[in-house]
Amino acid sequence: MPILSSTFFLTLLMGIGLVFFIRASVKDRTEQIDLLPETDVTSTLEQLQQHFHQRAYRLAAVQTEAQKLTFEGFVRPSWFLAIFLSLLAAAGTLCLALVLSMMFPLWGKWGFALILLSPLAGWFYWQNAGRLEQVWLQVEPAETAAAKSSQMRVKVTGHRDELALVRQLFPQQTAD
Repeated sequence: MPILSSTFFLTLLMGIGLVFFIRASVKDRTEQIDLLPETDVTSTLEQLQQHFHQRAYRLAAVQTEAQKLTFEGFVRPSWFLAIFLSLLAAAGTLCLALVLSMMFPLWGKWGFALILLSPLAGWFYWQNAGRLEQVWLQVEPAETAAAKSSQMRVKVTGHRDELALVRQLFPQQTAD
């Protein structure tokens, strides 16, 4: 019996971790990077604007006094990730059902009905992952010691996957 109770405890911990993993699949991951343009800030902004237009973002707002541009784009949920999360939930509930069937032989077979709940993980992801994402570009004076006094920086705030693409587009200009 001590082996079964420890197996049940570990399976329960695995289930809790699975729930947090599924919740994290829809978490907002907004980050910020600074670009220090080597030449003209205007050309860097034009390249960024063209990049975001190619990525299906549209210019949503321009604040000239704050020198800030806001781009919006709808991020679609991934079919692969929805199916993958459902399969992970099915595997987790199957493990829990097996342990319950060993611990409670008379009632444990009802634990296999938990597997029917596994598509809820994919449904949860699908309902919450598709959302309107925003990317903000703001031009400010550079405040780093390495920057020249007249140099400007472009602060880019957005989803970390979009910022990774911006880092690839401007590898020599990234300040962080």
